[in-house]
Amino acid sequence: MAFDGLGDKLQDIFKRMKGQGKITEKDLKAVMREVKVALLEADVNYKVVKQFIDKVNSRAVGEEVMESLTPGQQVVKIVHDELTELLGGKQSKLTIAPKPPTVIMMVGLQGSGKTTTSGKLGKLLKKQGKRPLLTACDVYRPAAIKQLQVLGEQLDIPVFTLGDKISPVDIAKGAIEHAKTKGNDVVILDTAGRLHIDEVLMEELKNVKAVANPTEILLVVDSMVGQDAVNVADSFNELLDITGVVLTKLDGDTRGGAALSIKSITGKPIKFAGMGEKLDALEPFHPDRMASRILGMGDVLTLIEKAQENIDQQKAEEMQKKMLKAEFTLEDYLEQMDQIKNMGSITNMLEMMPGMSKNKLKDIQVSDRDLAQTKAIILSMTPAERRNPKIINGSRRKRIAAGSGMKVQDVNRLIKQYEQSQMLLKQFSGMATGKKKGGAGKFKLPFM
Repeated sequence: MAFDGLGDKLQDIFKRMKGQGKITEKDLKAVMREVKVALLEADVNYKVVKQFIDKVNSRAVGEEVMESLTPGQQVVKIVHDELTELLGGKQSKLTIAPKPPTVIMMVGLQGSGKTTTSGKLGKLLKKQGKRPLLTACDVYRPAAIKQLQVLGEQLDIPVFTLGDKISPVDIAKGAIEHAKTKGNDVVILDTAGRLHIDEVLMEELKNVKAVANPTEILLVVDSMVGQDAVNVADSFNELLDITGVVLTKLDGDTRGGAALSIKSITGKPIKFAGMGEKLDALEPFHPDRMASRILGMGDVLTLIEKAQENIDQQKAEEMQKKMLKAEFTLEDYLEQMDQIKNMGSITNMLEMMPGMSKNKLKDIQVSDRDLAQTKAIILSMTPAERRNPKIINGSRRKRIAAGSGMKVQDVNRLIKQYEQSQMLLKQFSGMATGKKKGGAGKFKLPFM
């Protein structure tokens, strides 16, 4: 994630404070100096850093320590609170027009990811029961219209276009009229990328705004461009009075300080974050959850929401019953893998767990590639073998390995893991039903 470097440094700083019975003003000063350096190295705007440190200092020096917290924990809480404020305070939701259609104008630099983000936003709104219309207002970039049309086909969302010979102003006007007649309640205008110093093209955006009267003007910013993202946001905001920001590539390995600066500099909230290349990898931005992730506290709420969206509740309950009866087959395992895969990157999910960071995840041998290999092995089995792995003898293992492009050792490892999990499930089910003599005292893991 974009904040990994900053997060690791802040976590190391506060770990040293943990458990301290007393923190002097001198200790606090030294800690905040380290925090200041960490923020500056993460590419956070200098003025923003100064204001942040001043706020934390003023609260921490005069703060009465809560009974349930140590002084060190109290400082971490203050930093979390101020980090949340820096990122926007509360979640800023998309504004929906009282009378449809809601017009959302997407603006930004060339290559910031506006077209893809327009498609992702369309998909997100469609899941919420809206009827979006994607509009191709980029008449300058070669294949821009085609790209949006391909996205529209993939997402089953209509795309409005008048070709590349008509002005974006007329296209926007035509799209809104089209939406009214066809019953589309959201119009997403995918405008052309432009440099914020290009006066002619920036003036064109003003004209599109005047005609479309958008409910939202979202600035799409590549979080990997660093401090220049703040200057871009400031320029676009000054000209168009944007209503919010979408940060793309926030899953990338970058310093991410720009995100911490944008709200303070422009006064406009971050509304969405792009967390990957998949078309469902656009998340509503929650300042408090992002602050928790930066400080290593995890983001369990987002993890739960992803599970609720992607995991079939009825199937999950059926799977639970099978587990309690120790009837969990490799077919069930495969189905569960697919549901978990729908939630996104395994690494990203693990990072949402409290105390996790990229450094700590290095020791955990789990990756999307590992899951893909496991899936290949299971799919190379016959239905009978998946339901009853006991019948998989030596020759079958060789056939499965060849069919999946893996080694026999990989097949052996998977079957062994499955057998261990079956033993574990039987012990759990015995404890749950009270059939196992001795209860929990006799419980042993299969590999101990």
